[in-house]
Formats: sequence, structure tokens, C-alpha cells
Amino acid sequence: MSETLIEVKGLYKLFGPEPEKHMPLVHQGLSKDEILAKTGHTLGLKDINLSIKKGEISVIMGLSGSGKSTLIRHFNRLIDPTEGQITVDGVDVMTLSQKELEDFRRHKMSMVFQRFGLLPHRTVIDNVAFGLKIQGVSSSEAMTRATEWLATVGLAGYEKQYPAQLSGGQQQRVGLARALATNADILLMDEAFSALDPLIRSEMQDQLIELQEKLHKTIIFITHDLDEALRLGNNIAILKDGELVQDDKPEEILLNPATDYVEAFVRDVNRARALTVETVMQPQTFRITADTIAGALKQMRAHKDEYAYHVTDDGYQGTLSQESLEEYYQEDKTAKLSDEHYEDLPFISPAAALEEVLPETLAADYPVPVVDEAGQFQGTLSRDALAVVLSPESSESTEESEEDSVERATSPI
Repeated sequence: MSETLIEVKGLYKLFGPEPEKHMPLVHQGLSKDEILAKTGHTLGLKDINLSIKKGEISVIMGLSGSGKSTLIRHFNRLIDPTEGQITVDGVDVMTLSQKELEDFRRHKMSMVFQRFGLLPHRTVIDNVAFGLKIQGVSSSEAMTRATEWLATVGLAGYEKQYPAQLSGGQQQRVGLARALATNADILLMDEAFSALDPLIRSEMQDQLIELQEKLHKTIIFITHDLDEALRLGNNIAILKDGELVQDDKPEEILLNPATDYVEAFVRDVNRARALTVETVMQPQTFRITADTIAGALKQMRAHKDEYAYHVTDDGYQGTLSQESLEEYYQEDKTAKLSDEHYEDLPFISPAAALEEVLPETLAADYPVPVVDEAGQFQGTLSRDALAVVLSPESSESTEESEEDSVERATSPI
């Protein structure tokens, strides 16, 4: 399990000239609207408790006015809290002096902004090198590192261009390269892709995922788009009116929404696209371990199902049915199990999206085996499980087939 890098405890933010004076009203439980009407102060955040794991993409999401951008700006103290504690890598950021805070911002965290935040009068490479020079890196080293990062984000050859000469997607790549070049531990991305066209936005999401697989940065990604959150996040925190309503893994957000608000948020999500096999597969404890027809059939007869999965020390070998084993037993009960004895059943990856494996899962006579990259048997995925996960309400209608319920649940909105 990843260690906690950022810890937020009891965080409140009340905007206005006298926030401390009116905090008792917040603690008494008055709503955001009531506090505004009584005091003229705006409640930005209320009792936020949140842990950010090292090396993961943590998404903070919510609608406009939910407090997500306010929260992210507390991490580097662009905004100071009214109450609460924020620790980053064990350091209480509220205790930092102005000089320490400047060093913290230069070396510990980098930001990628929604509107790119590029300096229009500087070339692309100068924009990328800008943060390095502020850190005190020599000009030659800054240019070398900036060139490398531009190549990493796919902009080699654009060094001498100016921001105005680039597309929106290219400008955001420059912003990403600039943030990564400083080698900060933490990357803050505030609605970084929301100003981009859908196709470019998808490409940037792909690139961020690809970079994260190599860099393992701690990324805090702000968005109002649930599809984007589900695609990027290792963890998702959902805010509503300054309060944290659910903080969980993406699959838990989808399958077990904590409130009616979250349930409404996730209602129209294409679950087949958002969920992976690993999140819904069932563990399979019974396995055929014998290496002969006779041994396999003996184990099969003692099992309640008429099929089972042959697994050896070398991993998953294939799927066996009792009916076939009975026939092979009559021919040669001492024969070793081999490829000819296995059912024609494909196996699937635990990392695959459900929509990728729907055809073979629905067409299979048995639950489809789930096998990882190392060839190890992880569990199974059945048609019944798909029907339940993709269309929970289908259980209300006994007339509806598994295929119909899955088709309805996965149809585009």
C-alpha cells in the first residue's frame, strides 16, 4: 500500500473580513446559504479530512462552487485555512516561514493550469525552463532539461516556437513539460484539460497515464468531469458545497455511492467503460490440480459445478468440463491432461475494461477465466456478474435476459 504524502485534517475555509468571528456558526451546523445571509461570509470548505497517497493520481471533483479549486490551493498555501492542519511529507505547511514557503513551492509542488499559464513573449523552451531558472538551475542545464521534457511530451522541434503558434493541446503539453521539468514531488493539475477539445483532451489524458506509469508522481487532479475522474484517478474525492461527501476508489464510487448526490452523479456513467474486470471478477477457490484424466475427473466429481479450471505450479492451463472428462476417461483414464482436453474458452486480463470483454463473456458457456500477465489464475467473470454490475435495477424485472440488461446498461447516453 502506498504511503500517505499529504494529510488534511479538520480543514475549514470561511471567506470574508472576519472569518474567525463567525466560525462558531459553522460549527453549529448552519448551511452555506444561512451563513452567507447572516454574516456576508462564504463557506468555502467545511471539515475536510483527506489523505493523498504517494505515487498515485488523486482526483478531487465536484461541480462549480463545490470547493475543489479552493482545496487544492491550500496544499501550497496559495490560500490559508481558517482552521485545520495540512501536512506534506510530514511537514506542517502552516508553520513554514515566507522563505521556507517559497522554497517549498519551487521544489515540492508544480502546477498545471486550465488556461495553460504560458508566458506569451517567451519561446516554448524558455517557458519550460522558466521554473528551473527560478530554482537556481544554471541556464545551460535548464535548457538541456527543458529540451528533454519537451521531447517527452511529444514536442521535440517546437523549442523556438511561441505559445501563440501552437494549438491548445500543444500549449497544454508545454505547461505539463514545464511542471515536470522542475522535478517536484507533487503535481497539482487544476482543470488542466477542461479547456481542450474532446479529442485533444482524450489524447492528453492518455499521455498523462503513460507518463505516470514511468514517473510515479503524486498527482492531484481537479476536474468536474466524472468520466475524466474515473479514467485517471487511483482515488476520487467528491465535494459538494465545500463538504467531502465521498472519498474512495473509482469502482466503489460507481458501485457503492455514499449519498444520493453521488448516486445522481454516477447514474449515467457507462459502467462497462469505466470498470475493469478486476473490480467485478469473482475469486475461484476450486481448481483442478491433478495432471491425469483420472485424477482430474475424481476432483471434478467431488465438486458441485460441472466445469473447473486446471491450474498447476506454472499457472493457468485451461478449462475442463465433467462431460468431456467422462468421455476422455473411457478412452484412456491414465492419459496426461493436455491442450486437447480443454474447452474452447478464452481467458481475459484483469486490467481489461468490461466493454472489451463483453462479447466473449456473454458467448461463453462457463464463467470466463481471468489470467494475469504472468499466467496466474486470478478468478472468473460470469454473465450473471456482468448483469448485476452493469444493470443493478434489472433484478426488478425477471423477464429481462442477461444480454438485454447488459445491452441497455452499456448503450451510449
